[in-house]
Amino acid sequence: MLKSGKILVSDGAWGTLLQSRGLQPGECPDLWSVTHHGEVEDIAGSYLDAGADMVQTNSFGANRFKLKHYGLQERAAEINEAAARASKSAVGGRPSKFVIASAGPTGEMLITEDVTEDELYEAFKEQAAALERGGADALCVETMSDAGECVCAIKAAKENTSLEVLATFTFDMTAQGTYRTMMGLSPADAARAALDAGADIIGTNCGNGIERMIDIVREIKTAFPDACILVHANAGLPVSVDGRDVFPETPEIMAGHVERLIDAGANIIGGCCGTTPAHIAAIRKIVDGLGARAKY
Repeated sequence: MLKSGKILVSDGAWGTLLQSRGLQPGECPDLWSVTHHGEVEDIAGSYLDAGADMVQTNSFGANRFKLKHYGLQERAAEINEAAARASKSAVGGRPSKFVIASAGPTGEMLITEDVTEDELYEAFKEQAAALERGGADALCVETMSDAGECVCAIKAAKENTSLEVLATFTFDMTAQGTYRTMMGLSPADAARAALDAGADIIGTNCGNGIERMIDIVREIKTAFPDACILVHANAGLPVSVDGRDVFPETPEIMAGHVERLIDAGANIIGGCCGTTPAHIAAIRKIVDGLGARAKY
């Protein structure tokens, strides 16, 4: 479904917009899908209006492990269904628009035996099934750093739903100028683990501005030339302004790197922390301007 043969534009940050609409520090953002359903639907709609071909869901931390911090673990299915319904409602009758539901990491570590693979599998199974019931077209397993957790999430979705699965990892630049996840995975190694587990689309999100994503995408594309690659870049690296993190890249700055990102091998381009509908509109303009070149 998502492998349409052309460059697609995804959406941008959700937390940034939730905060702008009143989400308070310490408040559960995922619960807004239930308590502020209209606001969540409106955020999805703002990205679609900006030109996104696909929109995520307000469910990044809506697994039972993360929700337990708020005493909401028993409402995981309810929250995920509501998140998917909000984005699906925003899509409405718009042709060729998709809901790629968000599933982030649990915060639990296999390496320290805080959790078992079976427990992770069951948590992601619960989340993926609820998102599918709510109307999601695909599942984006995102911001991963550990191959084991990512594999559990991919398999849980592939074995218990009909959703296409996207999988993205977060990389940091090392002192040597290479990129690794927190658990030491290179882009090629992370992509291999996700593809072997059954991911339909692979990629990278968060952790870097769009310029640094170019080298990450190039490494993945070199290792897997036929892979479809998604990129959700931050609006630059955060800087502290009056005690809060600010992401400095304007829509024009991000858009200025889009052509090089496509040349490196990206097939789906959107935003992560600090990005807004204005960033997505700027990316859309560049992609549309490339016309027939924007194919894979």
